Amino acid sequence: MSALISFPGVKRLFDRRGLLAIASGILIALSFPNPGLSFLAWIALIPLLIALEESSPREAFRIGLTCGITAYAAILYWLNIVFTQYGHLPWSVSIPVYLLLVLWLALFYALSTFIARMGELVGIKAAFTLPVAWVAFDFIRSFLFSGFAWGMLGHSQFRTLPLIQIADLAGVYGITLLIVLANIVLHRALRAVSGAGVPYPVKSAMILLLMLISTLYYGFSRLNEPLVTYSKPLRVALIQGNIPQDVKWSPEFRQRTVDGYDRLSREAAKGGVDLIVWPESAVPFFFQDEPLQAERIRGLARDLNAWLLFGSPAHELRNGRSTFLNSAFLLSPTGETVGRADKLHLVPLGEYIPFGKFLTFINKLVVGIGDFSPGERAVILDAGGTKLGVQVCYEVIFPELARRYVNSGARILVAITNDAWFGRSSAPYQHLAISTFRAIETRTPLIRAANTGVTAIVDQNGHIRTMTALFVEAYRTGEVQPGSGRSLYLTIGDAPAWFSVLLTAGVVLFVWIKRKKINL
Repeated sequence: MSALISFPGVKRLFDRRGLLAIASGILIALSFPNPGLSFLAWIALIPLLIALEESSPREAFRIGLTCGITAYAAILYWLNIVFTQYGHLPWSVSIPVYLLLVLWLALFYALSTFIARMGELVGIKAAFTLPVAWVAFDFIRSFLFSGFAWGMLGHSQFRTLPLIQIADLAGVYGITLLIVLANIVLHRALRAVSGAGVPYPVKSAMILLLMLISTLYYGFSRLNEPLVTYSKPLRVALIQGNIPQDVKWSPEFRQRTVDGYDRLSREAAKGGVDLIVWPESAVPFFFQDEPLQAERIRGLARDLNAWLLFGSPAHELRNGRSTFLNSAFLLSPTGETVGRADKLHLVPLGEYIPFGKFLTFINKLVVGIGDFSPGERAVILDAGGTKLGVQVCYEVIFPELARRYVNSGARILVAITNDAWFGRSSAPYQHLAISTFRAIETRTPLIRAANTGVTAIVDQNGHIRTMTALFVEAYRTGEVQPGSGRSLYLTIGDAPAWFSVLLTAGVVLFVWIKRKKINL
């Protein structure tokens, strides 16, 4: 043990700066569901900022990296449940794969603190550089190498509705910027009060106060706006079948699966519904190829006189080769198949193995069929005049996809997912938290059907109107008013985030010009 502690890297990890960075990482993780102590995000970076005081750029990189590793190791602990229980990886492989992803995400924290510290050394205030760089790198990681837009600071505030209404202007990045700036102002104020000889952050505090007042004024105004109806509301029933993941694809279990969804749908539709939604892969066989089972599902739509949307694998020929797709089918009240939407953004390691020739020791998490391929275009499904934009599982974390569907005419977003492989962890709640931002950004209600939960109805303001518990058979019904399809975010997209990238690049360029003043 003493030999381990004497190792230079470990000693630096557990020095004062390292411990402060770890404290910040823990506070960040605690602000996310679960436990979801969202207020902690507003003070979580203060230990990190203390650690950054008088640090060199290299130390700042290490401090940011330590904070990021701590935060994401705690936020994403559930990946090991996925890898070992469903991917059948041994712990000796699962842990390194998990840590590699954690390290990758932590690098963006490290780059943010590195650039902010370099900026300070040439006279650029951290109150400007750190919030801007944090947003820039959050945005870059949302698309770089397939992207992973999970666990951004703004996501922790998903229940603070007045605050997060600005997502229809700047996406989740606007909330993240506010959180980082608030931490900086509080840190500087505490240092000033403590007699450290640091001036009070008057200008930064005034800017923060103005931004918060404007944000909350806008938020309350949006929440208090009367709902304008553009078309008749849709009565929906969302079905949670609670099918165990380990038997989900078993041929012997197919009949029981269909029986369960049939029974729950009939119960949910007793009061009359317009649209019934089953989760991702609720039909665990090729709906196209099973006429007997397909006819039973068609008969259900006819019996209930309702539109029925459900997840099922699909296949088609592309360039003479059979291609597998993760899809959603829509049946009319007459039982006719009227459309199919294919998943566009696949899960690496879940639905396909990147560099599969080299990673032969990793099993694809979705069993039963070969590697999936992404859909070729965003397809809008029409349920009797109400246009639906279907996002399958993981792709709901990407705002550009929701924006594409709504700009193409969707007025209700439908998220179908199978979160069974997350187990009884925080992941289903984190997944739900992220999806609420898609509703606000696009001012379009989102309905979510999940195999094992959380099934929910989210209105256009991000308010979760109803939700289920985990790992129970359940359904949720409600009346959903189609959205307007109008928001600034739908028009400008991630322009504010791109602007942050340009500002960060400008800081880097300025630092490079002044590099002789910095001891790297």
